[in-house]
Amino acid sequence: MTKLFVVRKHTFVIIFWLVFAAAIWINFQATSDAYTAAFQTFVLTITSFFFTHFLTTKLLPKALRTKKMGFFLIQATLVIFALSFIYSLIFTYIKGSGETPIPAEFSGQIPHLWKGFYLALPASFLINGAACGVKFYQEHGKIERDHILLQQAHLENQLKLLQDQINPHVVFNILNHIHILMRTNTQLADFLLLKFSDILRYQLYNCNQNLVPLDKDMEHIQNLVEVEKLRWGNELDVKTTWEINNKKAFIAPLLLVTFIENAFKYVCRLPGHKGYISISCKEKDHVLFFYIENSYSNIMSHKKKEGVGGIGLQNVKKRLKLQYPNSHDLKIESDDLVYKVTLTLKLAEEDEQ
Repeated sequence: MTKLFVVRKHTFVIIFWLVFAAAIWINFQATSDAYTAAFQTFVLTITSFFFTHFLTTKLLPKALRTKKMGFFLIQATLVIFALSFIYSLIFTYIKGSGETPIPAEFSGQIPHLWKGFYLALPASFLINGAACGVKFYQEHGKIERDHILLQQAHLENQLKLLQDQINPHVVFNILNHIHILMRTNTQLADFLLLKFSDILRYQLYNCNQNLVPLDKDMEHIQNLVEVEKLRWGNELDVKTTWEINNKKAFIAPLLLVTFIENAFKYVCRLPGHKGYISISCKEKDHVLFFYIENSYSNIMSHKKKEGVGGIGLQNVKKRLKLQYPNSHDLKIESDDLVYKVTLTLKLAEEDEQ
């Protein structure tokens, strides 16, 4: 992006001075021979370029940084006067066909040099004014680009922070499950350890990207669900539906993990009641429809939530706001018996990465 801007900037400058030289040459060749007109054009263009270049690349940026625009106006006036004097020298002493570009009505009133200076002031003012205007435009564009890059860097830092908050929580839960099962069922613990290696591999090698293939992220979620199902066994009734066929759809990694974890963490397990969790994840026309529902007890869940403050859920909302502005719809509903989460998400395509 920066390289493209530099190329465009230099291209614009070259075209500007070529057009300027062409306009000057057309004016001079009307009163001078070809050689003299070319020489006049060359001297005037080179002189104008160095004066305006000094004004716009040295004096103007310094004035903008130090916020001394009043002093810059004085400097710009001196540059305009100096360039006008150079113009007057060219008009007076570099002539062709014995003619002078100074109108005849000024003859005999003031010396030709000062006549040229007077006539050159408007041209010098317009050239330097146009160059300063272009520079102001370029500086404004640079400020906007820097602002966009700063926003992007801030966004990436926020996402990295939110992602870092998710990963340790997932790893801790799985390790805790395996630790418990090692005392009661080593065969199941060994199977879960293999699942954990797949989960950890995904987090280490895929989650540093902004977007990951949807089917890979769904495979990771299915592994998490499988771990939880095996952990709780007959204590929970877990039903799942997965319909992911689009290989070109991409999603932000670990975006749905919090919903899965919360469902298993806060599902109602009151004595005499078998809890349930229902998960549906479908993709159609690059839109993801995610729904999860679990049995819920307001009394039990309120005790568990004390001290954690719903950090995981808040992180998900922040990530959705940052990564999917105006392209997601999240609904969370709960009563004393059921907790529901519905998320509709417009997915990215492969070439949007």
